[in-house]
Amino acid sequence: QLQLVESGGGLVQPGGSLRLSCAASRFTLDYYGIGWFRQAPGKEREGVSCISRSGGSTYYADSVKGRFTISRDNAKNTVYLQMTSLKPEDTAIYYCAAPRRITPVQAMCNMLNLDYWGQGTQVTVSS
Repeated sequence: QLQLVESGGGLVQPGGSLRLSCAASRFTLDYYGIGWFRQAPGKEREGVSCISRSGGSTYYADSVKGRFTISRDNAKNTVYLQMTSLKPEDTAIYYCAAPRRITPVQAMCNMLNLDYWGQGTQVTVSS
């Protein structure tokens, strides 16, 4: 079974940047599209950004467009989420996830379509 591990979270001031990584073990990521999700306290988990297997297609939630960039390096078996101009409302646990089957990139950002999940990494944006 695909195992995903997130890293790169932490505490950052408003306006700052962080880069999250999602690494895979047991299987290569080439076969899988990957989605980044987040869940803030008391809120539902939401799709942030998703990327196709090749990296040629991406999707961003309106709340992060222009500030976050998703990318992947299949040679390193890793997907990244570069976050800039961070705001306090970006504070959440961030998860990466993958669907078992080939899924259109926008549909991949619906958590109901994801089968494999990492354990999450905390991002806190605060002064």
